[in-house]
Amino acid sequence: QLQLVESGGGLVQPGGSVRLSCAASGSTLDYYAIGWFRQAPGKEREGISCISSSGGSAGYADSVKGRFTISRDNAKNTVYLQMNSLKPEDTAIYYCAASPRYYCSGYVPAGRPGYWGQGTQVTVSS
Repeated sequence: QLQLVESGGGLVQPGGSVRLSCAASGSTLDYYAIGWFRQAPGKEREGISCISSSGGSAGYADSVKGRFTISRDNAKNTVYLQMNSLKPEDTAIYYCAASPRYYCSGYVPAGRPGYWGQGTQVTVSS
């Protein structure tokens, strides 16, 4: 069964950068669209970016467009989220999720993601 583990979170200053990783085990990621979601304190979880199974297409929410970049290395069974120009409002727990659909619907995986990681905390503060 597919298992996802996020890493790379931490404390970063406003304007800084961090790269999150979503490593898969138990199955290959080749057939899954992968999405990144986040949940800030007191807010609902929101989708922010998605990449298709081949990596050929990606989408971003307006709140992160131009600052975040999603990528994947299927040979390493890992998806990444490069986060630049971070703002305090980016503070959240970040989750990756896999959908057995190959493609994204905008900036979230098509269909309902069936597999979730445990999340990694990103705190943007001076």
